[in-house]
Amino acid sequence: MVSAESGRSVVADLAMRTELLVRDVVIDVEDRFHGIASDLPDDVRAALHTAARTAGVFAPQIGTEFGGSGLNMRDRLPIVEASGYSLFGPLALNCAAPDDGNIFLLEQLASAAQQDRYLIPLAAGRIRSCYVSTESAVVARVGRTGLPTMAERTGAGWVINGRSRFVRGAVGASVAIVTAHTSAGGGSRGGTTMFVVDADTPGYTLRRDVDSHRARTFGGDGELVFEDLEVGEDAVLGEVDRAVDYALARVGPVTLTACMHWIGSARRAADIAVERSTARTSVGSGAGVVEQFIVDNEVDILAARALVDRACLLFDVGEPSAQAISIATTFVVEAVGRVVDRSLRICGVLGVTDDAVLSRLHRQVRSL
Repeated sequence: MVSAESGRSVVADLAMRTELLVRDVVIDVEDRFHGIASDLPDDVRAALHTAARTAGVFAPQIGTEFGGSGLNMRDRLPIVEASGYSLFGPLALNCAAPDDGNIFLLEQLASAAQQDRYLIPLAAGRIRSCYVSTESAVVARVGRTGLPTMAERTGAGWVINGRSRFVRGAVGASVAIVTAHTSAGGGSRGGTTMFVVDADTPGYTLRRDVDSHRARTFGGDGELVFEDLEVGEDAVLGEVDRAVDYALARVGPVTLTACMHWIGSARRAADIAVERSTARTSVGSGAGVVEQFIVDNEVDILAARALVDRACLLFDVGEPSAQAISIATTFVVEAVGRVVDRSLRICGVLGVTDDAVLSRLHRQVRSL
């Protein structure tokens, strides 16, 4: 049995390895592509995966039986946060959205056949996925509009029709987890089902890559259209009419993982601000303002980390954690925005150029 002290030592070692990987390898790639992940060739993504495997930090959230470290939420925190120091870090570790959430669903719900076909290559980084939710009042996310996606049962399986916008990672995804209304009318919690759909299925169309002001993610933000898309019963993920329950189960670990990434981004912004403050001279009250900004950045980062750690602990031990996750997420989003804004003010004009990286981080946090 592994002792608590030994476990902490292992996590600390993984976090240190991740920090070194990000600083020595990943940041250089980010700089070459100006932080625009959508411009990243797939072979470069594969090279980042190889570097993470070599460092022993690939897929910290994935079960050991599927090639990951099998860490619980609390143990992931320092590692995933360290990956978030670069915008490409989570991608390198294969713990970036939407794949991380889809891997969670496939680990929990997929049949053995589905795991062989989708989870194993997804966990290994050989394929990518996207997550398509309907446009109903229950599972819609801000910014998505349009008609709800419907699935009707046929003698051979199901026929899916609908459309979804801003599907993260849709460009180049090999498989999609699609949530569609299947019974009880649109918007009913008990009337939606998840399907695992191959992207090359007839009737599955990537209409366009939707451009937006936010930092571009790997795989873009696609608009997907489903027209008489036929799938078999073996495409159902979990049980029919249980999609909302599954989506709510997914949102906890996905949101906490995102918070860890964002704290890593805040850490980088704060470090840039400190480095800049030592290189420029401030006099009088200006010096005091800069010092206060630096202190406030540290307070926000430490408080954000503590709230996420508490939410992770509750999640790991099976205690009610929804409220703690909501509180942590609300605070982290606002705190990260404050840290980046303060750091921009410390850096002055340099802060709005890619020379200081802060403009990339600012675009990212404005879309949170």
